[in-house]
Amino acid sequence: MDQPRPPKVMIVAGESSGDHHGARLVRALAGMVPDAFVFGIGGRALEAAGVRLFAHARDLSVVGLTEIAGKLPEIVRALWTATEMLARMRPDVLILIDFPDFNFRVARAAKKLGIPVLYYISPQVWAWRKGRVKTIRRLMDRMAVILPFEEAFYRERGVDATYVGHPLADEDEPGPEAPPILSPGDPGPLVGLLPGSRSGEVFRHLPILLEAARLVGEKMPGVKFAIPLAPDISGEWIQGMMGEAAKSAPLPEIRLLPGGIRAVLTQSRMAVTVSGTVTLEAALAGLPMIIVYRMSGLSILAAKALIRVDFIGLPNLIAGRLVAPELIQEDVNPKRISGMILDWLGNPEKLAAIRRDMEQVRKNLGGPGASARAAALAVELLGQNRELPGPPGA
Repeated sequence: MDQPRPPKVMIVAGESSGDHHGARLVRALAGMVPDAFVFGIGGRALEAAGVRLFAHARDLSVVGLTEIAGKLPEIVRALWTATEMLARMRPDVLILIDFPDFNFRVARAAKKLGIPVLYYISPQVWAWRKGRVKTIRRLMDRMAVILPFEEAFYRERGVDATYVGHPLADEDEPGPEAPPILSPGDPGPLVGLLPGSRSGEVFRHLPILLEAARLVGEKMPGVKFAIPLAPDISGEWIQGMMGEAAKSAPLPEIRLLPGGIRAVLTQSRMAVTVSGTVTLEAALAGLPMIIVYRMSGLSILAAKALIRVDFIGLPNLIAGRLVAPELIQEDVNPKRISGMILDWLGNPEKLAAIRRDMEQVRKNLGGPGASARAAALAVELLGQNRELPGPPGA
């Protein structure tokens, strides 16, 4: 009797965070279906997890309406590649991670071919563009959602959704201690600056954060700053921006840390961070933060017309109240940011209270295991679509 062929799994992650979370899912999947062949679109983390990539996430990641035009040829090429892979490879299941405008199109092509689709990490349709729920209901076979309130939201609208927990909780485990950013004799304080993981975000936010750091340094000479470099952000580019900022006046000491996000989140007294997944990483680390976000003019006009929630920061949404202040658009300015940093650094009681708020956010997110639970949903779809081989030695 012919042995069943190894199952084929296609995965698509178009952004840095999706690539990272997808890699954890793939490693969990390998423990459940060791002979699965996994291929698709992603970044360094998925590649390191053994995924064969046919297009790279760094060519796709954009923010806002006006930022899309510059990468449109790469996006169109990757979409063509994805649909070709679906037709040629005929995966037994397709796993899509966030990145809705691209992944909805991939899901549509999969549906035409009868390929089951698991969507992991929902777009925030409960916040804006709720009409996309109809698209999700039509295109996705299963949803693996990561925020506590999302399962009920989707099930009330006819979507087969399962809350699996947040993948960041999988990383909230003791690991190798990061080397100290400050020397033992340096009292600091240390402030983290997190300008984003995409080039467009860094371009809009970093000059403002650098000027805010300069203003803080003038009034608190001992303060140090640290910037963790996202995987696809060039350190040389950041150093060039710092050099430009220093032409008008000297900057305080600012350390660039490639891959140093955990060190910055665990060793800083506080941070200024763009809105996004990194705010939950900071919350899990118990780090007081100021959340900032600027978009292009056209993008913010569209967002204001469509957004239907009170907060943009994930810790605030999960807490149901403002536990981390939010500065948006014109409020993201050096004077405002530097004033808040100086106020917090001079008020240990306020920082302690914010840390207690972050602990509550951590509790609301639940414990680890999201990646394994999402992988189990993928295995269920595999089992429905084909006869899986038994475990080794069966």
